[in-house]
Amino acid sequence: CGGYQMLGRSISDPQGIEGAPATVPGLGLLDVDTVMTPHKTLALTEARDIASGAPVQGYEIHIGETNGPDRARAWLTVADHGEGAASPDGRIRGTYLHGLFAADAFRTAFLARLGATGPTRSYETTLEATLDSLAAHVEAHLDVDQILRLAAPL
Repeated sequence: CGGYQMLGRSISDPQGIEGAPATVPGLGLLDVDTVMTPHKTLALTEARDIASGAPVQGYEIHIGETNGPDRARAWLTVADHGEGAASPDGRIRGTYLHGLFAADAFRTAFLARLGATGPTRSYETTLEATLDSLAAHVEAHLDVDQILRLAAPL
Protein backbone atom coordinates (compact mmCIF):
# COMPACT_ATOMS: atom_id res chain seq x y z
CA CYS A 1 0.00 0.00 0.00
CA GLY A 2 2.67 2.52 0.96
CA GLY A 3 4.85 1.14 -1.80
CA TYR A 4 2.03 1.58 -4.31
CA GLN A 5 1.47 5.13 -3.11
CA MET A 6 5.19 5.95 -3.36
CA LEU A 7 5.29 4.74 -6.98
CA GLY A 8 3.01 7.66 -7.90
CA ARG A 9 3.72 11.35 -8.48
CA SER A 10 2.70 12.58 -5.03
CA ILE A 11 1.18 11.75 -1.67
CA SER A 12 -0.91 14.51 -0.11
CA ASP A 13 -2.11 14.69 3.46
CA PRO A 14 -4.14 17.92 3.50
CA GLN A 15 -5.92 17.05 6.77
CA GLY A 16 -2.75 16.11 8.65
CA ILE A 17 -3.87 12.52 9.24
CA GLU A 18 -0.32 11.10 9.24
CA GLY A 19 1.45 14.20 10.58
CA ALA A 20 1.60 17.84 9.61
CA PRO A 21 -0.45 18.66 6.49
CA ALA A 22 1.86 18.32 3.50
CA THR A 23 2.35 17.01 0.00
CA VAL A 24 5.47 15.00 -0.73
CA PRO A 25 6.76 13.86 -4.09
CA GLY A 26 6.61 10.21 -5.03
CA LEU A 27 8.93 8.35 -7.36
CA GLY A 28 6.83 9.31 -10.38
CA LEU A 29 6.92 5.81 -11.86
CA LEU A 30 3.12 5.67 -12.07
CA ASP A 31 0.93 8.54 -13.25
CA VAL A 32 -1.18 8.58 -10.08
CA ASP A 33 -1.52 10.74 -6.99
CA THR A 34 -2.62 9.69 -3.50
CA VAL A 35 -4.64 11.79 -1.08
CA MET A 36 -4.81 10.62 2.54
CA THR A 37 -8.35 10.30 3.89
CA PRO A 38 -9.62 9.57 7.41
CA HIS A 39 -11.16 6.25 6.35
CA LYS A 40 -8.91 3.21 6.85
CA THR A 41 -9.51 0.26 4.56
CA LEU A 42 -9.01 -3.09 6.25
CA ALA A 43 -10.37 -5.98 4.21
CA LEU A 44 -9.79 -9.53 3.07
CA THR A 45 -10.14 -9.29 -0.69
CA GLU A 46 -10.71 -11.68 -3.55
CA ALA A 47 -9.53 -10.51 -6.95
CA ARG A 48 -8.76 -11.84 -10.40
CA ASP A 49 -5.73 -11.16 -12.60
CA ILE A 50 -7.14 -9.56 -15.75
CA ALA A 51 -4.46 -10.99 -18.06
CA SER A 52 -4.62 -14.64 -16.96
CA GLY A 53 -7.93 -14.88 -15.14
CA ALA A 54 -6.09 -16.40 -12.16
CA PRO A 55 -7.81 -15.87 -8.82
CA VAL A 56 -6.00 -14.02 -6.06
CA GLN A 57 -6.80 -13.68 -2.38
CA GLY A 58 -5.14 -11.09 -0.22
CA TYR A 59 -5.76 -8.23 2.13
CA GLU A 60 -5.94 -4.47 2.00
CA ILE A 61 -4.78 -2.23 4.82
CA HIS A 62 -4.38 1.42 3.90
CA ILE A 63 -5.61 4.94 4.22
CA GLY A 64 -5.95 7.22 1.26
CA GLU A 65 -7.25 7.11 -2.27
CA THR A 66 -5.06 6.78 -5.34
CA ASN A 67 -6.23 8.17 -8.68
CA GLY A 68 -4.77 9.23 -12.01
CA PRO A 69 -4.41 8.17 -15.64
CA ASP A 70 -2.53 4.93 -14.90
CA ARG A 71 -5.55 3.70 -12.89
CA ALA A 72 -7.24 3.26 -16.29
CA ARG A 73 -4.82 0.34 -16.72
CA ALA A 74 -5.99 -1.63 -13.69
CA TRP A 75 -4.55 -5.14 -13.83
CA LEU A 76 -6.77 -6.82 -11.25
CA THR A 77 -10.53 -6.93 -10.82
CA VAL A 78 -12.17 -6.83 -7.42
CA ALA A 79 -15.92 -7.50 -7.54
CA ASP A 80 -17.02 -5.30 -10.43
CA HIS A 81 -14.21 -2.75 -10.56
CA GLY A 82 -10.57 -2.53 -11.54
CA GLU A 83 -7.82 -2.49 -8.93
CA GLY A 84 -4.30 -1.21 -9.24
CA ALA A 85 -2.46 0.86 -11.80
CA ALA A 86 0.07 0.13 -14.52
CA SER A 87 2.48 2.27 -16.50
CA PRO A 88 1.79 2.57 -20.25
CA ASP A 89 4.37 -0.14 -21.03
CA GLY A 90 3.07 -2.38 -18.21
CA ARG A 91 6.49 -2.68 -16.60
CA ILE A 92 5.52 -0.81 -13.42
CA ARG A 93 2.45 -1.97 -11.50
CA GLY A 94 0.98 -1.14 -8.15
CA THR A 95 -1.97 -2.28 -6.08
CA TYR A 96 -3.37 -1.98 -2.59
CA LEU A 97 -3.71 -5.77 -2.44
CA HIS A 98 -1.14 -7.60 -0.28
CA GLY A 99 -0.35 -11.30 -0.59
CA LEU A 100 -0.66 -11.66 -4.37
CA PHE A 101 2.27 -13.98 -4.80
CA ALA A 102 0.91 -16.53 -2.32
CA ALA A 103 -1.58 -17.52 -5.06
CA ASP A 104 0.19 -20.25 -7.04
CA ALA A 105 -1.79 -19.79 -10.28
CA PHE A 106 -1.31 -16.01 -10.27
CA ARG A 107 2.40 -16.24 -9.43
CA THR A 108 2.98 -18.80 -12.20
CA ALA A 109 1.11 -16.69 -14.79
CA PHE A 110 2.87 -13.49 -13.69
CA LEU A 111 6.32 -15.06 -13.91
CA ALA A 112 5.48 -16.63 -17.29
CA ARG A 113 4.67 -13.15 -18.63
CA LEU A 114 8.18 -12.16 -17.56
CA GLY A 115 9.64 -15.10 -19.45
CA ALA A 116 10.22 -17.43 -16.51
CA THR A 117 9.62 -21.08 -17.28
CA GLY A 118 9.96 -24.33 -15.42
CA PRO A 119 8.32 -25.95 -12.46
CA THR A 120 6.83 -23.83 -9.72
CA ARG A 121 6.53 -24.55 -6.04
CA SER A 122 3.37 -24.59 -3.98
CA TYR A 123 3.37 -21.59 -1.64
CA GLU A 124 1.62 -23.51 1.15
CA THR A 125 3.93 -26.52 0.87
CA THR A 126 7.04 -24.32 0.80
CA LEU A 127 5.81 -22.25 3.75
CA GLU A 128 5.06 -25.36 5.84
CA ALA A 129 8.45 -26.92 5.03
CA THR A 130 10.24 -23.68 5.92
CA LEU A 131 8.40 -23.36 9.24
CA ASP A 132 9.06 -27.03 10.06
CA SER A 133 12.76 -26.52 9.33
CA LEU A 134 12.87 -23.41 11.52
CA ALA A 135 11.10 -25.24 14.37
CA ALA A 136 13.56 -28.14 14.13
CA HIS A 137 16.49 -25.71 14.20
CA VAL A 138 15.12 -23.94 17.29
CA GLU A 139 14.55 -27.27 19.08
CA ALA A 140 18.07 -28.46 18.21
CA HIS A 141 19.85 -25.31 19.36
CA LEU A 142 17.77 -23.95 22.23
CA ASP A 143 16.73 -25.42 25.55
CA VAL A 144 13.00 -25.00 24.92
CA ASP A 145 12.07 -26.54 28.28
CA GLN A 146 14.24 -23.96 30.09
CA ILE A 147 12.69 -21.13 28.07
CA LEU A 148 9.20 -22.38 28.99
CA ARG A 149 10.17 -22.58 32.67
CA LEU A 150 11.46 -19.00 32.56
CA ALA A 151 8.30 -17.83 30.83
CA ALA A 152 5.96 -19.58 33.30
CA PRO A 153 4.15 -17.37 35.79
CA LEU A 154 5.66 -17.28 39.28
